[in-house]
Parts: sequence; C-alpha cells; structure tokens
Amino acid sequence: MYEGIVQDLIDELGRLPGIGPKSAQRIAFHLLDADEASVRRLAEVLVTVKDTVRFCEICGNVSADERCRICTDPRRDDQVICVVEESKDIVAIERLREFRGRYHVLGGAIDPIGGVGPNDLRITELMARLGSGETQEIILALDPNIEGEATAAYLSRLLQPLELTVTRLASGLPVGGDLDYADEMTLGRAFAGRRAV
Repeated sequence: MYEGIVQDLIDELGRLPGIGPKSAQRIAFHLLDADEASVRRLAEVLVTVKDTVRFCEICGNVSADERCRICTDPRRDDQVICVVEESKDIVAIERLREFRGRYHVLGGAIDPIGGVGPNDLRITELMARLGSGETQEIILALDPNIEGEATAAYLSRLLQPLELTVTRLASGLPVGGDLDYADEMTLGRAFAGRRAV
C-alpha cells in the first residue's frame, strides 16, 4: 500500500504478536514522526536486548546472567516447581507475592496444528531437574486453552510414575461474572473444580 521501506516497516511491525495491520501502520507513522534520537534509542535497545539477554540455564526464564534471580535466591522452596509456558507467566505469578517455589519455563505449549510437539519444548530439561528427588510437587500453570490442556495432559502422564503431587491451577468463573455469559468450557471447569464452603 505504501512505497518501499515504509511498507517494509509496517510489514515487520505487523509480524509482532498482537499487532494487526492498523496498529502496525500507527506505530510505523509514530516512528516516522518521532525525533531521530528516540528512534535510534529504540533501535539500540532492540539490538542490545537481542545481544545480551539469555535464558536461565536452570529454569529457562529470561535472564541477564547464566542463572536468573529466582534460581539464585536461596529463600525459594526447592520442593515445588511451577511449570509455565512463557517467562511472562512468571511475572504474572510473581505479582501475587504468594508463590515461593521454583519455576520451569517450557517455551510454549503442545500445538500439533502449529507444528509444536513435546520435543520442541523444555520437557527433557524438566525431567532432568526432577532427577535429584528434591521436588515434591509440580504445579501446572498453563494457559486454559486447547494447547495448554494438551500440554497439561501430556505432562501429567509423563510425571505419574515419579510419584509426585501434580496439581493444576484452578479455573472457572471470574469474580463478578454472570453465568449466562460463561462459555461451556469455563462453566464445565467451574463445576469440576468446585469445593466445599
């Protein structure tokens, strides 16, 4: 639609997750209107992030060093590992300030349609971590969608012979929600996860 490099910029921005064509166009024109120093600073930060940020050798979380701050924290409970899909999930859980165990980042979820199988995830690394025998519980904090469910089912079967407690985050109706707006899967989970009061 636009000429040359401007269209290339819009196309590249549109490849980012959550950025549709209109958002990509808005961002591109914002960058074109911004002062040169701001755009150069953004470019430098992008290159620096790609050059310096790595993944923790233990849990797979984003880190500036070989091991992330959570894996090096001696106050963390080694008996509980919370398995998540992405590093951003750790940030969400840490905001609660309730979980004091360790994490393991899979790097995604099983998605046969998208071409992601168990061997594409950090499942082998998880199993290696469990070899020490310190871990007593695995919490599966995976997204409540088809891919997350498939991954949780796969991991549950894989972990069953290890005689660990394997739990899954509860899911169901949100506080303040109406029953008639809930989809069948959410309502079904709410019934399955009901507890005594």
